[in-house]
Amino acid sequence: MTLPIDPAQLTAADIGEKQATLEMEHSEAIEFVRECCLETGFGIPVEFSPSELLNEKVDADRDPYYVLGACNPSVADRALDASEKRIGGLFPCNVIIWEEEPGLQRVYHVSIMRIARLVGMAPDDDAWADIVADTGELTEDLFERIYAEAS
Repeated sequence: MTLPIDPAQLTAADIGEKQATLEMEHSEAIEFVRECCLETGFGIPVEFSPSELLNEKVDADRDPYYVLGACNPSVADRALDASEKRIGGLFPCNVIIWEEEPGLQRVYHVSIMRIARLVGMAPDDDAWADIVADTGELTEDLFERIYAEAS
């Protein structure tokens, strides 16, 4: 299989990658990031702990790792129409919090809207560019709040 893009050529900006480090306990970081999401216009319709699941099901011994499935309903609605519903395969926009070490948490996000365009799941047109811009602004606002607390 040949990839439609060369992953080695992609930059953090190409995929909308954002990350920050928080000096706080894992559960506190989850609450903090959840509140930041809500304050910036993202709802959290889905959240779960892959580490708890894997530790329970396959005795993985994973450090805390948590996924907040963030969603802005009006942008999601536009994205479903513009992508002929394909973007739903990547929903929701995940914000991940993992423990690097006790008291130190990494917050990580990539833009599903940018990635969908790169792999051909979404059109490369003005309507999609507007969706990418809108989600980019929301994510910038979110990470500005997170960076204010970051170490």
